[in-house]
Amino acid sequence: MNVSVSALGIDIAKLKFDVCLIKENGKAKHKVFDNNRNGFEKLAAWLSSHKIVDLHVCLEATGSYGEALAIFLFDAGFPVSVVNPAQVKAFAASRLTRTKTDKVDAELIARFCLAHSPEAWTPPAAQVRELQALVRRLESLVEMRVMEENRLSSGITIDSVRQSLETHIAYLCEEIKQTELLIQEHINKHPDLKQKSDLLDSIPGIGETTAALLLAEIPNINQYKSARQVAAYAGLVPRERRSGSSVRGRTCLSKIGNARLRKALYFPAMTALRCSEFFQAWASGMRERGKSKMAVIGAAMRKLIHLAYGVLKTGVPFDPNWTAKTA
Repeated sequence: MNVSVSALGIDIAKLKFDVCLIKENGKAKHKVFDNNRNGFEKLAAWLSSHKIVDLHVCLEATGSYGEALAIFLFDAGFPVSVVNPAQVKAFAASRLTRTKTDKVDAELIARFCLAHSPEAWTPPAAQVRELQALVRRLESLVEMRVMEENRLSSGITIDSVRQSLETHIAYLCEEIKQTELLIQEHINKHPDLKQKSDLLDSIPGIGETTAALLLAEIPNINQYKSARQVAAYAGLVPRERRSGSSVRGRTCLSKIGNARLRKALYFPAMTALRCSEFFQAWASGMRERGKSKMAVIGAAMRKLIHLAYGVLKTGVPFDPNWTAKTA
């Protein structure tokens, strides 16, 4: 007789992953596997030994560590949900969970899956995954160059060390240049990515580099029902702190979401505010109401996300006179 299974929670680490299988009777089964192809296949065999009929897999969005496993399970035909770690953390707090181990976390994720039935995840297309890998590699190279430049400017007096730093910085600059070229060649090679990149490039402040990052970090714009949902995904929606008559905290960005998107939109927002008549006119009202410089920049970042959603959804380039034309 087959046993129906409700949820599989997975806690991912670099070299291994812990799983918790919860059956309909509420009992939990735990196991640890290596985070590689061999481990994935052993997991599949383990699940098969439990005579799986109906299984919902859930794991946290933890960068690249869980991507290969999520794709493996999706290709195997399992519904897979990749959830924001903040959701699981809040769920743990609601259960007054005090212990934190990999085993406990795997079970917590499984019980979160049972309680909330999170939306099923679909992996990005192969060309989008390649773009994402290239964009994130570029980000790492730029971060390394900044660190080395900071070391060089810190007052190095040993010639051999200074020469080593200068050589490494020159190497990183060349790698950055080559990676940027690879990104553009990849986008130009895929008509869909090229069309979307051109649409994003029509928005003030957004250039080729930012457009590539937006396409990599928001691989499927159709999964969002509104621009506000995309802004929430990026952590760019306002967060108010008010309670009773005594708590009157300053409204700020939630910052619960994709940090790469927030980081990528900061300088484009400042460029748009400085160089675009559309953004200058849009921001003038905020300044007149006494909004701080950082509040205006945050709002401009959110505006860029809204505009990106608009051009990608409609397939129409940005037009600053659109409102006047439709009036």
